[in-house]
Amino acid sequence: MALATIPGYPRIGKRRELKRALEGYWSGKRGAVELDEVAAKVRQANWQAQVAAGLDLVPVNEFSLYDGMLDITALAGAVPPRFGWNGDAVDHDLLFAMARGKLGDPPAQALDMTKWFDTNYHYLVPELSPEQTFRLAGDKPFAELAEAQALGVPAKPVLIGPITYLLLGRMHDGGGSPLALLDALLPVYVEVIQRLAAGGAGWIQLDEPALVLDRTAEELAAVSRAYATLGEAKGAAKLLVQTAFGHVGEAYPTLAALPVDGIGLDLSGRGRENLALIARHGFPGEKWLAAGVVDGRNIWTNDLTASLELLRRVQEQVPGERLMVSASCSLLHVPYDVRAEDDLPAEIVPWLAFAEQKLAEVVTLTRALNEGEAAVADALAANRAVIAGAESSPLRGNAAVRQRLADLPLDAAHRALPYAERANLQRRRLTLPLLPTTTIGSFPQTGEIRTARAAADAGDLAPEAYDTFLEGQIAEVIARQEAVGLDVLVHGEPERNDMVQYFGEQLDGFAFTHNGWVQSYGSRCVRPPIIYGDVARPHPMTVRWARFAQDQTAKPVKGMLTGPVTILNWSFVRDDQPREASCRQIALAIRDEVADLDAAGIAIIQIDEPALREGLPLRHAEQADYLRWSVECFRLAAAGARPETQIQTHMCYSEFGEIFPDIEALDADVLLIEHARSGEELLEVFRTEGYAKGIGPGVYDVHSPRIPDVPELSQALRAILTVLPPGQVWVNPDCGLKTRKPEEVWPALENMVAAAKEVRKWVPVMTPAD
Repeated sequence: MALATIPGYPRIGKRRELKRALEGYWSGKRGAVELDEVAAKVRQANWQAQVAAGLDLVPVNEFSLYDGMLDITALAGAVPPRFGWNGDAVDHDLLFAMARGKLGDPPAQALDMTKWFDTNYHYLVPELSPEQTFRLAGDKPFAELAEAQALGVPAKPVLIGPITYLLLGRMHDGGGSPLALLDALLPVYVEVIQRLAAGGAGWIQLDEPALVLDRTAEELAAVSRAYATLGEAKGAAKLLVQTAFGHVGEAYPTLAALPVDGIGLDLSGRGRENLALIARHGFPGEKWLAAGVVDGRNIWTNDLTASLELLRRVQEQVPGERLMVSASCSLLHVPYDVRAEDDLPAEIVPWLAFAEQKLAEVVTLTRALNEGEAAVADALAANRAVIAGAESSPLRGNAAVRQRLADLPLDAAHRALPYAERANLQRRRLTLPLLPTTTIGSFPQTGEIRTARAAADAGDLAPEAYDTFLEGQIAEVIARQEAVGLDVLVHGEPERNDMVQYFGEQLDGFAFTHNGWVQSYGSRCVRPPIIYGDVARPHPMTVRWARFAQDQTAKPVKGMLTGPVTILNWSFVRDDQPREASCRQIALAIRDEVADLDAAGIAIIQIDEPALREGLPLRHAEQADYLRWSVECFRLAAAGARPETQIQTHMCYSEFGEIFPDIEALDADVLLIEHARSGEELLEVFRTEGYAKGIGPGVYDVHSPRIPDVPELSQALRAILTVLPPGQVWVNPDCGLKTRKPEEVWPALENMVAAAKEVRKWVPVMTPAD
């Protein structure tokens, strides 16, 4: 009999219970016992939903208070020395110190945070050194297995595998490959697997999504060595090596030969090449295949008939008694339940499948294999009707948008003048000092702002009264920035619920949820928009607030926009046309907004693209095409500005080396980047490659509550100036300030401005024109 399972499940709670418990703990309003009670309730509700749906194997231990990679760091005792670990079990405070930074004397900077493959989820990067030691320093996997077993859950413990953990880590103190630490780490995994097996685990899942990246022969040899050791440790338990997010390519023969009991492969659109690999190389007869035929990344209803046809093809290589029907990856990346939504357009609701609906899809497909399609005939017929209705719906198309794109001139994605000429015009217009100071855009979303927005959304605050409230907030934040001494100001974005949602709500072709929350990192949750049709801008979106803000000051105030690639990558995107087509439609809408801001007299327009790199395909062979159209879409949007109007962009969590020519090709006048957690190696590429435009490396980490002092910021800025010439450098935080508290933001900005003034005296005397 085929088995129904999934690799993982959302963990924030259907009503974001975990988010509230975490933030209550961090603020001191909740204790550790209360936090643990809430976490247990969320876990148990997740398990109950999966058991009720009919899963045969339910993942456990993929639940995390913050991040699964951080959990392995804690479990394996890989705590960096600056956190002062005493060697005991890693408790909540130490775990969160690694995630968020540590206050006190001495303070400690948080671990670096970056995107998990090409998803919108973030993980904490392990900090490793050549002398790194590991030892079992916690009992989380064993405790959660016992907890699930006590509730009668058919538990499948889940761990991030040792290869992925090391390959996604970062070596310090001499560098080298993190895989050099494999032999030191494996004893911890051996002990964990042995204890899980002794505790009654029938299956143990080791997540190795790093195997869908381009891998060298040396790395694949390390995979073989690692699992030879782990295969001997499993005892009566079965090991499942789970991949995700694409095809495994050259790693397939290595995977197939491992002494494990099962392999999990993505067989959705991103990983369809895995089926060809199975056909080409065969599948080992003694192993199970966890066939990821339900897309775990997107929210569109699965075409069950097509998936059954795919599974029948799989059965030509893998007998049904060794087949698991599964999702392509953890359902962490989708919301909980579409039935919680009551405001979505009625026609598109059947097109959608969130986590609970995906459970039903997995179980339906499994029943069809085990009992025959007649057993699920009604479900299959209803599904075929939904698929056909979506394909023919008039909601999908906008002929005017398509015609306008077809009619664009060949130079539509080019600014009117080259950078050098634009820079001279912008310099004369702006008259900024050396090392100009600014922020990335957002200021704290206080309780007062959230309350007013909720009242306006509910109709309890009249639109005129809400506008007056927003004007007051903007005027206040402009005045505070002037008092601090910033050179280029922002309006603070009090009117925006989210940097993508705000724009999507004003564009045709988008739909939005009330409860469709997805974890981004820690307690940070987002509600990705749903792009279901062609995108168009029916009216200006930001001009009213930008013009009001500029009227409050003589200093330049930036117009703030989210770029087309980020809107695309941070949305659930329609799957009935290429992503490039949707991105070009969004770019056209942003282009119109740029032109309107420019006409309103806004001298600097920032088009944020923090998600440009994260959309990069995982395989190098597939990246050039993505970079071609994503760069073109940014340029198409930016080219709506006149030459004398400065275009800035912001990027974070980006390793720029491999895509440097494409960053240059964006042709933005100023690039503001995440830097504080990344080290000077991030900037070295800009120096060695000869980047000539403005660049603002973040001088402090906004994801930590720490307030850096003036000497620390001065030192950071001086370090930047050892790599970049002063005439290029802007001074700014790493990212937006939305999630920080006002009492953290204003002192930090005061110190940042003071540091910039101090360093201006230190650098050689020059003018910005130099």
